[in-house]
Amino acid sequence: MPRDSDVAPRPLLDVRRLGKQFVRRRFWRAPVVTRAVDDVSFDIAQGESVGLVGESGSGKTTAARCILGLTRPTSGDVSFAGESIYAMSRARLRAVRRAMQPVFQDPYSSLNPRRTVGQSVAEPLVVHGVGTATTRDARVAELLDLVGLDPAYGRRRPNELSGGQRQRIALARALALSPQLLVLDEPVSALDTSVAAQIVNLLLRLRKDLNLALLFITHDLRLVRHLTTRAAVMRLGRIVELAPTDALFSAPRHPYTQELLAVGGDRAQRSAEQGQDHEQGGQDADDSGVLPLREVVPAHWARV
Repeated sequence: MPRDSDVAPRPLLDVRRLGKQFVRRRFWRAPVVTRAVDDVSFDIAQGESVGLVGESGSGKTTAARCILGLTRPTSGDVSFAGESIYAMSRARLRAVRRAMQPVFQDPYSSLNPRRTVGQSVAEPLVVHGVGTATTRDARVAELLDLVGLDPAYGRRRPNELSGGQRQRIALARALALSPQLLVLDEPVSALDTSVAAQIVNLLLRLRKDLNLALLFITHDLRLVRHLTTRAAVMRLGRIVELAPTDALFSAPRHPYTQELLAVGGDRAQRSAEQGQDHEQGGQDADDSGVLPLREVVPAHWARV
């Protein structure tokens, strides 16, 4: 979206016109092209919390993988602290990845069951050659305390912990290298309500205490409302609305956003293709029939 560079500070993360296509080859038939992410743009300032919300199949997780450099986009760019991650050398990208860390939905699958909690939390420090064995042990104890766990948990194995405790371990590991940005993909969807609330409160505290930027990938509108300062709604690979969170909830402009809010953001596993495509056919639509994302009121963008 347009931004006055003379007034606004440079964002920490700047996603511009990101696109990702998947091509499925078929024998003796034309290939099938799927646009998982299509012309997605947004930014995040240091210390800001932004939500990327949408139903299953909306493209939000693919966008997150492109932002983290785990998947190469078909088009567009992602800049971190003013530098394109796709133009970086491998050594430079390795260094920058210390500053942007992921936290996934299922912490158990990302924790090695053969390692102790302390070894898992220390893994980023070992991989990046940070500190000595003694200083790393001290850092692990500090990180466990930071996420609300007794340092004695460092001697346990993941299968000895509850889901909430494992997610705290995943957070501790993500914080090991003192990142500036956390990308959280459905961080509490696998937890029951009371445990999820504890993790949400922990994330709020960590953001404030560490001045972290947070990108939340989620289907849960309640999480977005509680945790984010701005939110982007995705549908069919595109952002259909982007606004300050309060404005998005109090005065949604896009029909799809209004529909999500009307049903309370339930985790409906329906097809992203179901129902009428509200983006099609407007008088000012582009050649593909898609309305442009426009600023309907200051800082509030929508495809209407």
